[in-house]
Order: sequence, then C-alpha cells, then structure tokens
Amino acid sequence: MGKTRVAIIGSGNIGTDLMIKIMRLSSVLEMGVMVGIDPQSDGLDRARRMGVATTHEGIDGLLAMPEFADIGIVFDATSAGAHQRNSELVLSAGKRMIDLTPAAIGPYTIPPVNGDANLDAPNVNMVTCGGQATIPIVAAVNRVAKVHYGEIVASISSKSAGPGTRANIDEFTETTSQAIVDVGGATRGKAIIVLNPAEPPLIMRDTVFCLCEEADQDAIRASIEAMVAEVQTYVPGYHLKQAVQFEHIGSNQPLHIPEMASTGRTDFTGLKVSVFLEVEGAAHYLPAYAGNLDIMTSAALRTAEKIAQRMAA
Repeated sequence: MGKTRVAIIGSGNIGTDLMIKIMRLSSVLEMGVMVGIDPQSDGLDRARRMGVATTHEGIDGLLAMPEFADIGIVFDATSAGAHQRNSELVLSAGKRMIDLTPAAIGPYTIPPVNGDANLDAPNVNMVTCGGQATIPIVAAVNRVAKVHYGEIVASISSKSAGPGTRANIDEFTETTSQAIVDVGGATRGKAIIVLNPAEPPLIMRDTVFCLCEEADQDAIRASIEAMVAEVQTYVPGYHLKQAVQFEHIGSNQPLHIPEMASTGRTDFTGLKVSVFLEVEGAAHYLPAYAGNLDIMTSAALRTAEKIAQRMAA
C-alpha cells in the first residue's frame, strides 16, 4: 500500500516540526507540499532543502499547484482566524483536513480518549497543546469517578510560543475549556495558559485539578497511570512529575467554585484529585523544552495516520 501524500499549511514552529516528524517517523504518510506566506521563513527553507515542494502564496498557492491533486490530507498549522477560509477551500476540493489551530470547526480529537471516533469526519480539531496534555488525565479520572469540575494550567516556555500561539491565547482558553467538558467528560472546565520567560527555558509543565465524586483512590491512580502509558506510546517524554494527590473535601468546609454556578452546585464536596505532568519534547525541530510543540504535532501525526489507514481500507 502506498503512502498518503499530505500538505502542511503554516511554515512556523508547529508546521515545521510536523513536517520533520512525518519525514522521519511515518510509514503511512508522505510529505507533498509545505505552504507558507513568507518566502524567507525557516520552515519553507528547510522544506526546500529536504526536497519538499513549497509555495509562499498561502492556501491560494497550494490550490494552484499541480501537486495538490495527489494530496489526501491537509494539516492547518496557521491560526484560528485563517482556518475558516482554509477549511472551506480544502474541504470543497474533496480533501481531508486536520486542524492544529484552536478554531474548533471540526470535532475535538484527543488520540487516547476519542481518537477512533472521528476518523470519518472531514475536518478534525486537535484542540490545543494544553488540551492534548491534560484532557487525557481528566478522562482517566472521569472513567472511574464522575468529574464535576476540571481545571488545567499549562505552563510553556516563551521561546516555544510562536506568533500563532500568542495570537490565539483567547481561543486557547475557550477551546481547551470546552474540550475538557466535551472530551474529558467534566461537567465544567477551565483552562489557563502561562508563557514562562525563564532562562534557561523550562520544559512544559501541566497541572490538572479534578473535583469528582468519592471513589476508590487506587482505581483512580491506576486509571491515570494507564492513560499516561498510552500517551507515552506517541509522546515518550510525557510523564507524571510526582505521585497523584488526593484530598477529601467534606461538607464542613466545602470548596466554593463560581465556575460551577450553571450546574446549580457551587459548593463542592467530594474528592479533589491533583495531577502534575511534565512533557519533554523529542527535539525534532525546537529543543526538548518545547514539549507543547511535540505533543501537538505527535497527536496530529497519530490521528492522520489512522485516518490514512481508514481511507485506504
């Protein structure tokens, strides 16, 4: 069976790392075209040196290329604002699309949670780097004990946040918060991103807080550890920073959670589960501290390979 040829729109950090992963790691996908808007960008320059066809004329340049006829899947690594038009044009041409922006036009997709559920969708959304790192943990807790509130804090190095990430901060928080509910299973969700300017740059770290029903703590711990192991099959640098923490919240001193007002339950009693993660990148493009980049492109690669196999079946 031949490989599925793909195009990447966006020659920045995410698009370039994804291109390198496809060329080094995938036995299912083959790079067809790298698309950018700056002819001098490092991503386009690297693509040309690696023998990949390029255009610096954006989506319109891609559509005009003869190579586009052989493309099966298009990745969008631009911005939430640009994705709307990109999606309309790519889908109207009969191609499949994987969205690495927070535009959330297609269904949210987190490989170890619902990775097989959206393989027939014309456009799938990879949520955000913070979502890819933390929503599997929320889902792991929720499959043992109902999560009423999930809150995540994603801390990434400023150096690993390109202009697209910085321009999409609002979309990041909104998309991730909604995906905590839609994919993670929480009743309510909240997401926070921190751009850390520390030198030397710090590896991506994520904190997950879940307020859930009382349940067997060993069962919750085992579920989380199993989920971490599954994520590690495509992101080897993903691991728990320390042991899972549990705290009983009694009726004598409930937690007041304003974000839960719409559920009619702002005073929470039950179990608080705290999980601390670290994501070390594979350093295919940016250094290892850019785990946020690595987990996003690795999730997109895993999803694209499954879609390609489904298309060929």
